[in-house]
Amino acid sequence: MKKYILTGLLVWLPLTITIWVLMSVVGALDGVFAWLVVAAQTVLPESLRPALQQLREIPGLSVIMVVAALLLTGMAVSNMAGQWLVDQSNRLFSNIPIVKSIYSSVKQVSDTLFSSSGQAFREAVLVQYPRAGSWTIAFVTGRPSGEVADKLPEDMLTLYVPTTPNPTSGFMLLVPRADVRELGMSVDEALKYIISMGVVAPPATPARPAGPTAASTSAPTRQS
Repeated sequence: MKKYILTGLLVWLPLTITIWVLMSVVGALDGVFAWLVVAAQTVLPESLRPALQQLREIPGLSVIMVVAALLLTGMAVSNMAGQWLVDQSNRLFSNIPIVKSIYSSVKQVSDTLFSSSGQAFREAVLVQYPRAGSWTIAFVTGRPSGEVADKLPEDMLTLYVPTTPNPTSGFMLLVPRADVRELGMSVDEALKYIISMGVVAPPATPARPAGPTAASTSAPTRQS
């Protein structure tokens, strides 16, 4: 019975967790959409309230609305007029006390992570951490710059070491390039390996030819 129960658990556990995560995301979006509907009912004429209430009761409509809003926003800011509006809004939020520190920090991180030209999390490597002889998987995020680069030797890399099984938290390390070993696995395969605590091992891949890492090709030059 123990064997069969564990086998059934292995079948149902991934499916159950996937459904739970999707339902949580949809529930959160439904909550935001419901709040927007209530706000619209307060502002718009009373004759439109029944129609808005019917929209609120449609399940999953919030997901469609969010995807449509993201698509329309991306299309709008892809031209000069839309980019000008984005620049003006960025300038506005950057001049508001308290708000500017939060907005600027989040914008810098999001631009680095999600920009198509960014180099964050583009390469998985091996590094000795937390002590010599103990290895872990890390992600190259770039090279030190500014004052930090002036205090360090020339050939250094900035690494992000995620924790297991939650890779959203971790540690930033500044290590010499010589102490880093490149991996042939993709970032997605490395994340699966980390989240599974080493159980889901990616297939072996041929070693990359020796050369500079991806981060070095776009790294800024040090200024004295």
